[in-house]
Amino acid sequence: MAHALSLIGERWSLLIVRELLHGPKRYTDLDHGLPGIGTNILAARLRDLEGCGVVQKRKLPPPAASTVYELTEYGTELKEVLYPLARWGARTLGPPKDDDELYPEWGVNGLPALFNAEEARGLTATYVLKIAGDVFTARIEDGELDVSLGAAEDADLTVEIDMDTFFALAGGQLALREAVKSGRAHVTGDAAARDRCFRVLSLAPRVNAAA
Repeated sequence: MAHALSLIGERWSLLIVRELLHGPKRYTDLDHGLPGIGTNILAARLRDLEGCGVVQKRKLPPPAASTVYELTEYGTELKEVLYPLARWGARTLGPPKDDDELYPEWGVNGLPALFNAEEARGLTATYVLKIAGDVFTARIEDGELDVSLGAAEDADLTVEIDMDTFFALAGGQLALREAVKSGRAHVTGDAAARDRCFRVLSLAPRVNAAA
């Protein structure tokens, strides 16, 4: 654990990895995706991550001809660490406060962290989630998740909720059918998809405690 944290435990390091989980990015893209980092800190963290084999630089061929940063195979394995850590933290973080500002793509990172592959085993379904005005499509094909901005036209389920309700559903404090009855959620689509959605997208721990 101490060795692992010596590699990726500095402030911002895991957030850089989070950004690169979605593919190669230019330095300016990383700077834009990490408000408040400071260019000197970003440059230092990238050097550190390159030095320990987590990140590598690559020159794109013409016409792009720009340098991008990407995760190595070793760095990509941090996905196994990041998403459980995010779920664990979110359970006590709670919903955003009124003065918190979320970037528009927050769900592209957030929904994969909630994804329960065991519950989604063999599943093919498309969920559209409209959360406090932000819209994401969670497309599951044979148990594999892909999340994108905007609403798919072929959704099996569309859920419209506020942020507090989203956290209650993901945290298991509220069932979607109960949220619909109480007016906290507006849902269209298949009943089976409705009942499964927040078992597939859940903050619940993935390992059961010993009896």
